[in-house]
Amino acid sequence: MAENNGANRLLDEAIDLLIRLQDDRSNPVTQATINRWRARSSRHEEIWQKLSGTHNVSGQVLKEKNKAARKADGKVTRRKLIIGGLAGLGASTAGTLLLPDILLSARADHITAKGELSRLTLIEGTKSVLGPDTAIALDFAASRRQIELLKGMAYFDVPKSTGQPLTVRAGHLSATASQSIFEISEDAGFVNISVGAGVVEARDHTRADQAAQILEAGQWLRFDATSPVAYTRGLAEAQHTAAWRDGMIIADQEPVAVLVAKIGRWIPGRIVVLDLNVAQQRVSGLFDLSDPHRALEAVVHPAGAQVRFLSRYLTVISPI
Repeated sequence: MAENNGANRLLDEAIDLLIRLQDDRSNPVTQATINRWRARSSRHEEIWQKLSGTHNVSGQVLKEKNKAARKADGKVTRRKLIIGGLAGLGASTAGTLLLPDILLSARADHITAKGELSRLTLIEGTKSVLGPDTAIALDFAASRRQIELLKGMAYFDVPKSTGQPLTVRAGHLSATASQSIFEISEDAGFVNISVGAGVVEARDHTRADQAAQILEAGQWLRFDATSPVAYTRGLAEAQHTAAWRDGMIIADQEPVAVLVAKIGRWIPGRIVVLDLNVAQQRVSGLFDLSDPHRALEAVVHPAGAQVRFLSRYLTVISPI
């Protein structure tokens, strides 16, 4: 509890410094104070980077909210500036987030919005379901059937074919299959392949020396570039493959950061996890996507964190 209180204290201090910076950006004393605060520890720097990264494009919005708060009753409190100013920042940040989406849409052949599922029939009868906030690019020719998952999560039902097998790439991993059912996803830097039926050949396509791994029904493979053990395998109920199609997320010791990214595909705007320890904790359970906000709270609560829905465009997760 003391550790969580310390994290909240650092968050409050960072918000106060951000407010001072927006009030008087040209003051060298303010900048020097911020630099000293950031240099006190790696934790200070981490919180500053995450908080300022969300708001650095929106200083004018915070300044206007600051003026409005003073005009209302002459008093400016942190709560007013967080609920008013940062909510406004969330709205303006949403505009800047459009640029990567525009670049992505230029590459994608199919793309979904947050909260949207899309059912597709692809080459030679392959059926696919794209999860929310997902994009894929198709590369079909006589000699290949290849799909790149640009972001998000996708389910594939590949029938038996006399032609080339289907290969789907996401991050470092590729999944190659014929007459198989599988899911592939990329969340918070983790790439996951789960097999519902048949056999899938998984490999790290960035390494020619890496042998393929064979996955059968009920098996999964996860890639985490940040871990000393990059690949982990496990077992799950085959019928639960891509359970999100039926409105559920089923987790077995998954990092909070991954589950936040998954559930966040059903929640508008940006979600920021301010504590690395929270993000790295592992959680198991079944989470109902009919109420994604409650599902998000259910994920982070066992990790000792809380969810702050500051606006339609900005959700912050921090220690309790």
